[in-house]
Amino acid sequence: MTFAVIGEVIGGRYELEELVGRGGMSNVYRAHDRLLERTVALKLLHDRYSDDDEYVERFRREARAAARLSHPNIVTVIDRGEQEGRQYIVFEHVAGENLKEVVRNRGALPIKQAIELVLQVARALSFAHEHGLVHRDVKPQNVLLNGDGRAKVTDFGIARTLDVDGVTITGTVLGTSHYISPEQARGEQVDAQSDVYSLGAVLYELLTGEVPFPGDNFVAVAMRHIREEPPSVLEQRPEVSVRLAAAAERALEKDPEKRFGSMHAFVEELQACLAALGEEGENEPTMIVRPPPAPGPRPRTAPGDEADTTASRRVQERGEARRWWPVVAVFVGLAIAIAVIGWLVLRDATGVFEKAQAGLRPVPLHAVASYDPLGDGSERSDIVGFATDGDLTTAWSTETYYSRQLYTGSGSLKPGVGLVLDAGRSRKLSELTIRTAGGGYRAVIRAGDAAAGPLSSFPVVSKSEVVGKKTKFELEQPRPARYYVVWITKLAGKKAFANEVTARGPRA
Repeated sequence: MTFAVIGEVIGGRYELEELVGRGGMSNVYRAHDRLLERTVALKLLHDRYSDDDEYVERFRREARAAARLSHPNIVTVIDRGEQEGRQYIVFEHVAGENLKEVVRNRGALPIKQAIELVLQVARALSFAHEHGLVHRDVKPQNVLLNGDGRAKVTDFGIARTLDVDGVTITGTVLGTSHYISPEQARGEQVDAQSDVYSLGAVLYELLTGEVPFPGDNFVAVAMRHIREEPPSVLEQRPEVSVRLAAAAERALEKDPEKRFGSMHAFVEELQACLAALGEEGENEPTMIVRPPPAPGPRPRTAPGDEADTTASRRVQERGEARRWWPVVAVFVGLAIAIAVIGWLVLRDATGVFEKAQAGLRPVPLHAVASYDPLGDGSERSDIVGFATDGDLTTAWSTETYYSRQLYTGSGSLKPGVGLVLDAGRSRKLSELTIRTAGGGYRAVIRAGDAAAGPLSSFPVVSKSEVVGKKTKFELEQPRPARYYVVWITKLAGKKAFANEVTARGPRA
């Protein structure tokens, strides 16, 4: 059996440069096209399948299927061939991460970005469906992002034409279990509705940072897709609009007939969700306008007996001045309201004046390290810079924990993990603010003179707070410090995120 090696030339023109992806049927290499002097992606069928007519035909089908699809959000097929019995397909090279890597590195995406990316994928799949093809393996690993942030769908390796009887042979299960539709998991016939379900699972993951049905093995996860209702997007991320959460839940319906009628219908709903965000509200929850309460029963105003008539006559006899008392009451109420509002404004103005007198101003912070003194010593140190890069679309996150408590690899409980911030020099800060798209965790601020050391070297300088979308910690420091630690003590989900951390302090 022969194996591809780096430097080998395939088809007389494609020089293999680097292995960039492994799959069950094939490997993908970055290669150099010697003829046209460009970089391409080359997919090479595993040698063990070269003598299997079914796998070879499936591989050739991918090339034919993808070659029929010319769309800005679908990876373009350039060439197909065979060398010494080995089948290969050549694609355009997309230099960037796949969507799974983005979620793994950054967690849940900003809501607007998540919708835009899923929209691009949905448009690509809708185009494929209109041309008679269903993908059948929609997952974030098969969505590549180029340098401009454009999504490109790839890997039509198990695609089938929609107009063929028996799209899936009964009992055959193809696809990836975390995104597999219930009918696909049961080995039933698969059509465009299966792609709708799988894309719904991708949307759920981009919004929450987690797949809807995690599990240890293919069968366990597939059974959850068949039997269990998906968890609520809103419970995982409350700031998502009700409409967007409903769109994800509808796409994930067990019954294909209850999903969107087509991928095009899914596209239209996602476009409506995106439009509802507005230009400035990409991370804001959609406002729900509730109707005013129904009026209660009207009080009886018309007299109904002699006693009522007599009472009315007596009121008249008390003179015209009596009828002015409601007007007087209104003026008195207005005067009281104006006095209360004036007091509140004066109080707030006084607070603003006191802050201005204190000379609070922004203090630049730089995330320099993670802090895990009672664990393995590191907590995603490779991405700490995202917490102070001025970009709300990036974030530092903790590692993944399968409990809201923080357990070490050995299973023992640790009091917390943290993010170390450098204020540039020793100083007192007045407030520290954390902004995050994935809040709900509990944290406290600690301060010290060094970027590392035992927990006792970082005294607590704030109250413990539950971190929301934007949470301000008021700091009370007995002495100045250069380093500040966002110390996370309890999770809301499996990770904690800090998209941006800022601080304010008195003028030096």
